[in-house]
Amino acid sequence: MAILRSPMAHAKITKLDVAGALKQPGVVAAYGAKELGELNGGVPCVWPVTDDIKMPSFPALAIDKVRQVGDCVAVVLATSVAAAVDALDSIEVSYEQLPAVTDMEAALASGSALVHDEIETNACYVYKLPCGDYEASRAKADVVVARRFINQRLIPTFMEPRSVVAAPMGMSDEITIWSSTQIPHILRVLLALVTGIPENNLRVVAPDVGGGFGGKLQIYREEILVTNLAKKLARPVKWTETRSENMVATHHGRDQIQDIEIAATKDGKILGLKVTLLANMGAYLQIITPGVPLLGMFMYPAIYKMDSYDFTCTGVFTNKTPTDAYRGAGRPEATYAIERIIDELAAEIGMEPMELRKKNWITHEEFPYTTVAGLTYDTGNYEAATEKALAMFDYDGLRAEQAQRRASGDPVQLGIGISTFTEMCGLAPSRTLGALKYVAGGWEHCTVRALPTGKIEVVTGTSPHGQGHETAWSQIASSILGVPVEDIEVIHSDTGRSPYGMDTYGSRSLAVGGQAIKAASERLVEKARVIAAHQLECSASDLEFVNGAFHVKGDPSKSQALGAVAFEAFTAHNLPPGVEPTLQAEATIDPADFSYPHGTHLAAMEVDTETGQVKLRKYVCVDDVGTQVNPMIVEGQVHGGVAQGIAQALFEGAEYDEDGNLLTASLADYLIPSAADLPSFDTDTTVTPSTTHPLGTKGVGEAGAIASTPAIINGIVDALRHLGVTDVAMPASPQTVWRTIQAAKGGTK
Repeated sequence: MAILRSPMAHAKITKLDVAGALKQPGVVAAYGAKELGELNGGVPCVWPVTDDIKMPSFPALAIDKVRQVGDCVAVVLATSVAAAVDALDSIEVSYEQLPAVTDMEAALASGSALVHDEIETNACYVYKLPCGDYEASRAKADVVVARRFINQRLIPTFMEPRSVVAAPMGMSDEITIWSSTQIPHILRVLLALVTGIPENNLRVVAPDVGGGFGGKLQIYREEILVTNLAKKLARPVKWTETRSENMVATHHGRDQIQDIEIAATKDGKILGLKVTLLANMGAYLQIITPGVPLLGMFMYPAIYKMDSYDFTCTGVFTNKTPTDAYRGAGRPEATYAIERIIDELAAEIGMEPMELRKKNWITHEEFPYTTVAGLTYDTGNYEAATEKALAMFDYDGLRAEQAQRRASGDPVQLGIGISTFTEMCGLAPSRTLGALKYVAGGWEHCTVRALPTGKIEVVTGTSPHGQGHETAWSQIASSILGVPVEDIEVIHSDTGRSPYGMDTYGSRSLAVGGQAIKAASERLVEKARVIAAHQLECSASDLEFVNGAFHVKGDPSKSQALGAVAFEAFTAHNLPPGVEPTLQAEATIDPADFSYPHGTHLAAMEVDTETGQVKLRKYVCVDDVGTQVNPMIVEGQVHGGVAQGIAQALFEGAEYDEDGNLLTASLADYLIPSAADLPSFDTDTTVTPSTTHPLGTKGVGEAGAIASTPAIINGIVDALRHLGVTDVAMPASPQTVWRTIQAAKGGTK
């Protein structure tokens, strides 16, 4: 399948004729919205964040009007990719260009062109969260610092582009869909709802997925089209995106304007915080587009104590690619704003920025602690992580060097960037998600089977795409069952074999899915204990389970290995009354609360004040992710996240012109750093186990991406503050930094 996409950001479709494509060699079918009819299913949004949210339709193929560059206009199906792509040129299409809406503030102004005429506004929703009396806090404050920060638009350029195949299964009504997705279970449910195909007739398989970063937490138009057309044509249909399609048609991330104001006393006690956001929805709402900014809503107070907090977010439609989850999803944006404004407050009152943080953060003695935003952090020790990071970083030594460089007038100045963060992850419990109007739940399911061969199957509802679930899940099961990890098979990402689950996103897999594995494994041991007691002719309470075998207390000669118990359960020749054959156990876990990892990230930044060139000289981070199942995986996740956060700060940014054309539509224009562009990272951890999760785990998948961006920008601003610089726009390219320096000096911008 090949897709004809709109070259315009906003236009009426005045003519669309696919007849010419049907005459081309190898072409099987061609469709526009009219020809597709009822099969032109719409992309659903499952997070209607307010009662009055505007949720315009999002058809798979545009009907009468296109609203973004890359909008799907028509499809061609052929016997080869080349034939399908060539036939697109034979489709006759004409457009009447309309004014493009590309600026959020202009979009909300009276008289603006409308992205969706039927809703008569470009405002998608307004969400308010008032906590305490901010105006009273402001009135008591000695100092109020206000800043505007721009969290630029990013593109989740995962290594493996999106691809989907749908194939009818012989004479049955079943269709198997292979998709490069993070959410096979959720995708099956949504495809059933959109296409009308019964869920039991859909099987979704996510083969080894080459990265996602939230970009594959989605039901896309192409998946709907492929599924419907496979059913209609009764033959397999495949679509794989090109990299250029990936840049314009896969959802984007971030893109927020953040107006933040902090009120404090002159000695640095924070009294209150006010945040006003404009969040770019893009042209349409995808699966959780409206909710992404609200995932950060609770995190602006971060690790700090304050009396009041006022939050307002306005979602805005524009003629750009829709936004949705991108690594961290709302929480990097919140952390960036609060960590930047903390540095600005420190500069305003003349306090060392680390001392300001220490003065206001929650101390380890105060946990569990309920924040002004209403979250209850179960555990944490910000002091321990910070002290370890400061020692690794040689903080005092670098401050001394910074002072020496300033005194000497060195053109290359040194800055120190700080980010002390926490995040809510392990997205659950379901009741909390429901209160936020998220349609899905936050539970997770696992089945553990002891096979008659002595091997173990762990069937999980999580769906890895590079996180190492097979390794970590085997370790959890092995630690409980006493079976070598090489004898454990982890089954995932196939709704035919793993029918239940909520998939992988939001650093939830270990924090939620790991609990399910633990619970199911423990239940399997208890079921096996009953069978072993029957075999050994003793009471179940007389057995102890050690190293994969049951032993009679006081009589070590009498024992039964778990594998032997599984074989007995399989043969069922001598089972106790009421015990069913086979040995397996299930668990569905809905945690009591979120988990709250935290950490301290420090960056030493060198800035050439004559050229604007920036160099990351040293990066140190100490993260506390609770109990670690596999420290090597933790380190790898931190490294990857830090690299992506640095990429936002220094390299990446999706740019549009005033007509809504994506200017960074290829990897030649959208700058992604390689390993050669980044220094080595010095990483370490502290361990403060979660008390709300039985494993003590907290989550690590997004930590690096959340903490690193403000550390980098704080470091650059710190290097230039004596020149009058108070902010540097991201990405902080040499041109941007140089212009910022000149503007601060009163020179050319």
